[in-house]
Amino acid sequence: MQIIRGLAHLEPFKNGCVLTIGNFDGVHSGHRAVIKKLVARGVALGIPVVIMIFEPQPLEYFLKDNEPPRLMRLREKVIQFTTLPVDNVLIVRFNRQFANYDAKQFIDDILIKKLNIKHLVIGDDFHFGKARLGNFALLKEKGRLHGFTVEDTGSYQSSGLRVSSTLIRDALGAGNLRLAEQLLGRCYSVCGRVAHGDKRGRTIGFPTANIMMLRKNTPIKGVFAVTMTGIDDMEIEGIANVGTRPTFDGSPKVILETHLFGFNREIYGRYVEVHFKQKIRDEMRFQSAENLKAQITKDVIDAKAFFSGMSD
Repeated sequence: MQIIRGLAHLEPFKNGCVLTIGNFDGVHSGHRAVIKKLVARGVALGIPVVIMIFEPQPLEYFLKDNEPPRLMRLREKVIQFTTLPVDNVLIVRFNRQFANYDAKQFIDDILIKKLNIKHLVIGDDFHFGKARLGNFALLKEKGRLHGFTVEDTGSYQSSGLRVSSTLIRDALGAGNLRLAEQLLGRCYSVCGRVAHGDKRGRTIGFPTANIMMLRKNTPIKGVFAVTMTGIDDMEIEGIANVGTRPTFDGSPKVILETHLFGFNREIYGRYVEVHFKQKIRDEMRFQSAENLKAQITKDVIDAKAFFSGMSD
C-alpha cells in the first residue's frame, strides 16, 4: 500500500482509479463494507483502489476544541488500511484553502485531472467544497459528462443498528465495550509508543507503561481490563486508566497508563497496542495515595476475575 501525503505529491493514474472519500474514523465494519465494494469494482476494471482521507478531519478544523473525540489517530488509521486490499491512501491537508475549494473545481482539478477517476463510491449525504455546495447529485452529473460512475455506499447495519463512528463514540462513552466491538468488527484499541512517566505508579506497587494519547478529546475514559500486544507476539493481560490522573496532578493531558499482570520488563520506546476488554469504573480523585492504592488493588482483582471468567 502506498501513502500519498498531499495533493502536491499526487501523480495522475494513467489508466484511472476507483475512489472513496471520507474520514474513516475507526475503520469500522461499515467502512470495511464500503472498501470491499470499492475493491470489487477496482478488480473488475483492473485499476488501483484509492482512499482519500483528510487531516485534520473537517470537524476538527471547523469546531476546534469542540470537535467530537477521535476513535483513532492518523497512524492507527493507516495501520488498519494496511490490513485491507487498498493500493493507495491519499492524505489531504484540510486547511482554509481546501475548505474554500469550489465544488466543481474540486471535481475538475482533483478527481478528473489528478486522479483520473473512473468510479467513485460515496455516501448520498456527502457534501464538499465551499459552503458545502458539492453533493451526490453534482457528482453524478459530472460523472455523466466526464465518463466516471458514482455509486452510493448504502447503509451498513449490525444487529439492526446503522453502523457509524458517532454510534461507536456513544457506546465507548457509555462504557459499552461489547456494542463498540460489535460495530467496529474488532475490540476497541489504542496504539502508541511507551513513554517515560513520573514513575508514581511503582511507588505504590503498580508500575505502568504510559502512552500519551496525543489528542484533545478521547472517546474512552476510566479504568479498564485490557490486554497489550506488540511485545514478542504476546498478549499480556492488565488494567489501564485513561484520564488526567486527578489524584496526583489533574493534568489537562490525557494519558493511558497500563499495569501489566506478572510483567516487569522495561519496554520504553516500544510501539504497542492496548485492547479494551471491560470497563471497571470511572476515573476518580482520591484523598491520598494510600486510598488510591487500595482502590487499584480492588480493580486488579476485578480485572483478573473478568479474565478468569473469559477462560471458563
